[in-house]
Amino acid sequence: VHNPDSWEGWYWGAKHVWGQGAQGIMYPAANIVKDTIEHSDMVLFWGCDPETTPWGFVGQFASRLCYYFAEVGIKQVYICPDCNYGAAIHADKWIPVLPNTDAALQLAIIWMWLTEGTYDKKYVETHTVGMDKVADYVLGKEDNVPKNPEWASPKCGVPVWTIKALAREFAAKTTSIAHYFGGGFIRGPFSHEPARLECILLGMQGLGGPGVHQHQFTYFGLPRAEGLGGTFFWNPEIEERLALPVLSAVSAWQQQVIPKTLIQNAIFATEPITFRGTGAQNALTHDQFVEYTFPIEKEKQGSKIHMIWADSPCRITCWNYGNETELAMRSPEIEFFVAQHPWFENDCVYADIVLPANTHMEVDDIVTNIRQGTVQPNIMIMEKAIEPIGESKSDAQCVLEVAKQFPGMEEQMTEGKTTEDLQKAIWGYMGGEKLVSWEQLKEKGYWIYNTAPDWEKDPPGFREFYLDPEKHKLNTPTGKLEFYSEALAKAFPNDKERGPIPKWVEKSHNHDERLTSHRAKMFPLLIMSNHGRWRVHAQCDDITWTRETPTMKVTGPDGYKYEPCWMHPQEAEKRGIKNGDIVKIYNERGVVLAGAYVTERVRPGVAYIDHGARHDPIKTGEIERGGAINTITPGAITSENCVGQIGGGYLVEVQKVTGEEMDKWRRDFPDAFARKYDPAAGLRVDAWIVDGGKKQ
Repeated sequence: VHNPDSWEGWYWGAKHVWGQGAQGIMYPAANIVKDTIEHSDMVLFWGCDPETTPWGFVGQFASRLCYYFAEVGIKQVYICPDCNYGAAIHADKWIPVLPNTDAALQLAIIWMWLTEGTYDKKYVETHTVGMDKVADYVLGKEDNVPKNPEWASPKCGVPVWTIKALAREFAAKTTSIAHYFGGGFIRGPFSHEPARLECILLGMQGLGGPGVHQHQFTYFGLPRAEGLGGTFFWNPEIEERLALPVLSAVSAWQQQVIPKTLIQNAIFATEPITFRGTGAQNALTHDQFVEYTFPIEKEKQGSKIHMIWADSPCRITCWNYGNETELAMRSPEIEFFVAQHPWFENDCVYADIVLPANTHMEVDDIVTNIRQGTVQPNIMIMEKAIEPIGESKSDAQCVLEVAKQFPGMEEQMTEGKTTEDLQKAIWGYMGGEKLVSWEQLKEKGYWIYNTAPDWEKDPPGFREFYLDPEKHKLNTPTGKLEFYSEALAKAFPNDKERGPIPKWVEKSHNHDERLTSHRAKMFPLLIMSNHGRWRVHAQCDDITWTRETPTMKVTGPDGYKYEPCWMHPQEAEKRGIKNGDIVKIYNERGVVLAGAYVTERVRPGVAYIDHGARHDPIKTGEIERGGAINTITPGAITSENCVGQIGGGYLVEVQKVTGEEMDKWRRDFPDAFARKYDPAAGLRVDAWIVDGGKKQ
């Protein structure tokens, strides 16, 4: 089941404060861009880089909007460990926080507001439940530890005076918070805690009121497009309707399910494993309280995993603990592994067979662009630009060609429908027939979703709840913002990682990744890992002209282009590291090589390396040359009852790789250094492909 890989904390945390939303993200979110421009004094870009992450979704519209914020006088404050591309251009103030310590900073802000009386007491009284319990914890009545700035500063790395100034300005100015899903802020150990605390911060300042919103910056919040109802976000019936012609991995429709984060556990397990919640992206909140077992009973056709068929072969570099994933793929338990993909992405290395899927340029298809920004939302009947290259086939053809080998299977899968029949059905299920018939759409070739004439009438964000919380209840058990969750308290009375109110979790039996840990003596740096500026997840790592950029690749003394590891000059000097050196990032889970990029744009105490680099193992499951940092992420899930992944905020050390060490690896693993390699583009596909026992 496809987990909410870019918004883990919202999914496992925020849903329990403000309801289902859009996978836990604040929703409804109509017209919040307009409302922010008209009413906000300040926007906190918290764990957010609008000059990087939105590129693959809305182009550079987010960048243009940030410039416009500056024109209309909205102050932009960036809270993140690095002076990222957005901060470097747009920030009026950069507050460098240590990775995955935001909860301490948030609790200290709440302490300031409680002790100085600078929050909306009337709103909290009428729109929320559980403020008293949060206050008891923050003020220290519960555990004799006040969560004041003096307590928070050593944990989060932000000076006491900066915390106080931020809290006071946050309270004095009309403030919204912006993310693009959240990056490392929302993908670390216990990520549900900063997510829930953000809901509380906004709630204490009148969430839904003029200029007080949470932005998934330019993903939501723009004027409504007329007739656009075909997504899970806008139309709650769509999930059921789309399940008619197609079945989606974002919904747990299977009888036997396993979250993507637990696949390696399931392969190695000798006994059935249990977990709470499928982790399916679009699962409802109540799913998190349901206990599942994998595998299910044999009488119900349950089975362990014996075969892997991957059409998105990117687990090693995009999910948790890639080193263990590599070993799981090579386990004797896996009898066969087939990948289908247009490119030889990372997991393909371990496949027995790779079926060459073609790109959208080589097939007739129906495509949508329903995200607003640089273009109007639209849907297009797309004719193939070229004939399929070589033996490549569409993803559907790959599956159906295999199905033909089993009597009746192809007919069972297609139900006698052609690809065009399915396209037409989806257009109908989306409500498209109300706009234009399928025949007219085919003839014209496209449909533009125009901005609705009455879009300005749509209440911005949570405005209706703000104005009348009794008439316009939230999708929570009480209908209000639940600072305290009775549902969590009853379901998980012994959960010390995600209790009924959000807290600071120093460590647990799952995670010990704080700088106060005994492990920090060996691994004294915290990893920050984001979606890369020069990639989309793990794609585009081989584009020749972007690889010339120093922040894309660092050319080592051996001519190999290494993934950059950003380090502050103070940390580099301690370790005798200079810009351009080959370094190793390591912990107990393995070693990742990188190229040192020494800069003051990242704070001390941090090693920053983006996820998604091309996998190039020196020793499978232990030593990674290509820079795939997710090979050494924690194997444990977000917390005891949350099957999310960890992508950052964990302990490592960085050292310069000596010539003797590299020479030893070359002697011990000669095949790893003999693979065909093009410095301009990276590893060549013929470094891996074997046919008939001969390398091609």
